Amino acid sequence: MKAVWNNVTLAESHATIVVEGNHYFPPGSVREEFLKQSDTHTTCPWKGKASYYHIVIGANRNPDAAWYYPEPKEAAAQIRHYVAFWNGVEVVP
Repeated sequence: MKAVWNNVTLAESHATIVVEGNHYFPPGSVREEFLKQSDTHTTCPWKGKASYYHIVIGANRNPDAAWYYPEPKEAAAQIRHYVAFWNGVEVVP
């Protein structure tokens, strides 16, 4: 799977984990140079507290378009630090 925004591949892996229809990419497969930490957090009842990244490519910015669970609840332990995308980021085979 690949995560692509503005014709730039943000992540690529054959080992994504699908949870609730979202592909979570392993940390080593994500191009961190395009991710900037956000102050946004949300809480999922069964996964725990999510943290977000803004995607920044040159002058283009996609706020809070990626998220991850740094300390997920036990039920979601397999996605610890894996990154998922949305908000215009295409996730394609």
